[in-house]
Amino acid sequence: MTEDFLHYLWKFKLLDNLNLKTTSDEIIELLKTGEHNFDAGPDFFNGKLKIGKTVWAGNIEIHVNASDWEKHKHNTNKAFDNIILHVVYNADIQIKRANGELIPTLEVKNKFNPKLYNNYLNFKSSKEWIPCAKQIHLTPQMIINSTIDKLLLERLERKAIVVKNSLQLNKNNWEETFYHHLARNFGFNTNAEPFELLAKSTPLNVLAKHKNSLLQLEAILLGQAGFLDEHYSDAYILSLQNEYTLLKHKFKLQSIDKHLWKFLRLYPANFPIIRIAQFADLVYRSSHLFSKIIEAENIEAIKKLLTANVSEYWDYHYKFETISNKKSKSLGSQSIDIIIINTVVPFLFVYGKQMNDEKYIDRAILFLEKIKGEKNSITKSWDELKIPINTAYNTQALLQLKKEYCSQKKCLQCGIGNYLLKNV
Repeated sequence: MTEDFLHYLWKFKLLDNLNLKTTSDEIIELLKTGEHNFDAGPDFFNGKLKIGKTVWAGNIEIHVNASDWEKHKHNTNKAFDNIILHVVYNADIQIKRANGELIPTLEVKNKFNPKLYNNYLNFKSSKEWIPCAKQIHLTPQMIINSTIDKLLLERLERKAIVVKNSLQLNKNNWEETFYHHLARNFGFNTNAEPFELLAKSTPLNVLAKHKNSLLQLEAILLGQAGFLDEHYSDAYILSLQNEYTLLKHKFKLQSIDKHLWKFLRLYPANFPIIRIAQFADLVYRSSHLFSKIIEAENIEAIKKLLTANVSEYWDYHYKFETISNKKSKSLGSQSIDIIIINTVVPFLFVYGKQMNDEKYIDRAILFLEKIKGEKNSITKSWDELKIPINTAYNTQALLQLKKEYCSQKKCLQCGIGNYLLKNV
């Protein structure tokens, strides 16, 4: 038996409510389970129940064994002295308050459907990709939809924490913070860290002073990325080096280590040098980008703002001095979608929260509904289970479900798992 399972029984009123009595044989009528507390303190706040003829309101604590009360040092913690009910699987000892008064105890052994616990154990021991892989097709679409809705908001709230922390570090400078996060997501998974370091080592106001010259922007960003430190003979690269040498001295810039960048197993179009050239073009084409993002009312306008190409040199190159066949290297539509999902949407969500304006929150969610779902190993597996992955709204929620619930086997906290435990 686990405490998590006992919490689940209590929270969803899955006990035999017609046969609830304290260990002192007083009848218990459950009126309100209370608010589930996942932090320090009692397990459920503000519960309400009737014991005998007396109605009690207060907190409830849950343990597998009554003796866990003392093992967890609750007997020395005043926060637990006003518990109105101690719910246990096994009432092996009596528990008292500091004044010697017995705390009402409910032993739940044999007071719930054993099938629930068997299903729970089967999920916990499952070796499938997700614990309920063999049963999930039995879940009504309404349950799946409501779970997706809940998890999408949960994922946005999780991403919002990262944005808020960055804003605090940047003294609430939205443009600078957006620039840092945009750069990180330009690196996608492989080069996210060095791209973020590049942005943080290159203040946005430095780029702004030279935004009318694509050559200078490329020089600053490629130089700061550590790619202009070697000897080259190519005329264009030499011009970038000359510009960077002057600007580095002028603004006292310090480049990052070139060896942080990864090229291995990347398609040439995704090489960091190409991504940096695209990022330079985006800076060149835009000013006060975050302000324009906030003003954009539809997804088409956002995509237009994030359109990025490369200068002519890069049409013929993937690396310095190595000529290749001419090929357009504009930022692809899927890449733009990923940047919207991982940068634009979280910022709109946080901005709406900070400004207490629901329209930005609604817009963030609407954008996810308008974007096609991401294609990766996780979404592919959901698709094989016949779970819809047609929109980013769904895939973002499903990524949250897999990472935070399925992989950790938190079936008791999952809407789908909750349904299957009770109905399969």
